[in-house]
Amino acid sequence: MRSSLFLLFITLFLLSGCYSKQVRHLASDAVLIKPGQTTAKEVQKYLGEPNGRREVSPGVTEFVYHEDQPGIFGKMPVLGTMTGPSGYEMIIVTIQNDVVTNCEFRNFSTSDRKWMEDYTWEEVK
Repeated sequence: MRSSLFLLFITLFLLSGCYSKQVRHLASDAVLIKPGQTTAKEVQKYLGEPNGRREVSPGVTEFVYHEDQPGIFGKMPVLGTMTGPSGYEMIIVTIQNDVVTNCEFRNFSTSDRKWMEDYTWEEVK
């Protein structure tokens, strides 16, 4: 029984090397965007279609790109689907008159909101 369980674990561990999902690396992709130089078409060429888009004001648009960061076992074929993400990355690109005016990269962790569990909340009257 122990040897078959051990062999199953080793097999799953070795199969994790066969993982081939295409991954976006938003941190390195953000470097390609140069405010004042990069156009909206170039942003979509580098990063693809945005996950979100909104009109901030007439002629000013924000593109939002985000990607979940896998947890410890997130890249394993079987265990990866059972574990949640450890956080996510986001790029917010502001475009005015078809030229990028601002590009922000943000990195969030699931532990960022742990303070809410220990905080003493006061009732608002």
